[in-house]
Amino acid sequence: MTIRYHTPLSADEQRALGLATPQPLAMADKVRFAELDVLRHVNNKAYMTWFETLRVAYMDLYGLPHYQEGPMPRIVIRSGEVRYVEEMLMGEDYVTTAGVRAFRTTSYSMHQELWAAGRLRASFDCVIVTLWPDGSGRYPLPAALRARFADIDGARAEA
Repeated sequence: MTIRYHTPLSADEQRALGLATPQPLAMADKVRFAELDVLRHVNNKAYMTWFETLRVAYMDLYGLPHYQEGPMPRIVIRSGEVRYVEEMLMGEDYVTTAGVRAFRTTSYSMHQELWAAGRLRASFDCVIVTLWPDGSGRYPLPAALRARFADIDGARAEA
């Protein structure tokens, strides 16, 4: 199978690359030399960069278009937890995924995974808060975005 890099993968492509359950957004890439540590394993910082790259792409594709009626929010990670499962090595193809699991009025919880050779290599769970552009306070998620989280990602509304 030819892997399409830096492009959202279809559900069929995700399954073909070893993901049991397709996610709302998944993109493939390949480990580069600059991402290795002195032991020739992928540096922990690289995982966070891969997660961030897809998280930003998710909001660019699915979130920010819902803010056309007002100013763009300041989007910040309030908290996050990474879980390293298995090392990654030079030249491996990998798929990073992202999807929203839950949301509130001004925040949402995102789950991300990193897969290579059909195996989970790392995951990242974070809580993201939307603020007014000047940082003066919380900025509510538009109703259409909350609906998208529920309908497409299967996220649950929390009180």
